[in-house]
Amino acid sequence: MKVLLINGSPNAKGCTYTALSEVEKILNENNIETEMIQIGNKAIRGCIGCGGCKSTKRCVFDDDLVNEVIAKMESADGLIIGSPVYFASPNGNLMSMLDRMFYAGDCFAHKPAAAVVSARRAGTTVSLDDLNKYFSIRQMLTVGSTYWNMVHGSKPEDVLCDEEGLQTMRNLGRNMAWILKCIEAGAATGIKAPAAEREKWTNFIRN
Repeated sequence: MKVLLINGSPNAKGCTYTALSEVEKILNENNIETEMIQIGNKAIRGCIGCGGCKSTKRCVFDDDLVNEVIAKMESADGLIIGSPVYFASPNGNLMSMLDRMFYAGDCFAHKPAAAVVSARRAGTTVSLDDLNKYFSIRQMLTVGSTYWNMVHGSKPEDVLCDEEGLQTMRNLGRNMAWILKCIEAGAATGIKAPAAEREKWTNFIRN
């Protein structure tokens, strides 16, 4: 089993990385393979709604990590997305990436997922709401912890002093590992994921 972790911060070893590393440590202790991807600090273009990805399940703009992450997610069993909080919302580059990734990809349904955010002080719950919406629209199973999945601090050293935040990350890792093992055990007994009804769009209501 494997979990893909996305570090949505431009800082490779900053606060977001520190939080994700705490989750990763617990996953590895539970024999869950992990891979962490950092989006870097280059500009990531947003989705233009062209629909070109419908047949290929890949974004037409192959200019950054989007298609690479989709390919990795096809073989991964779980997903954790981490982001710093900027003006009470996740990193804009990360959101552009996720818009395209979740619109194009067809590899998310019934896999457990979690969002992790890092802030100096506030804006964390709003940012979690933004990230969790990607999971719910793609039939993912949102994993929680003993508090909202957040850490606080202006630098990694601050995060390492956030005992409650680190505890929340560790419990998140345990919950993720448990759900993955439950899914594996269910599949071994023949329990299959439910098939969704064919997509139907309601653009307006007629009386």
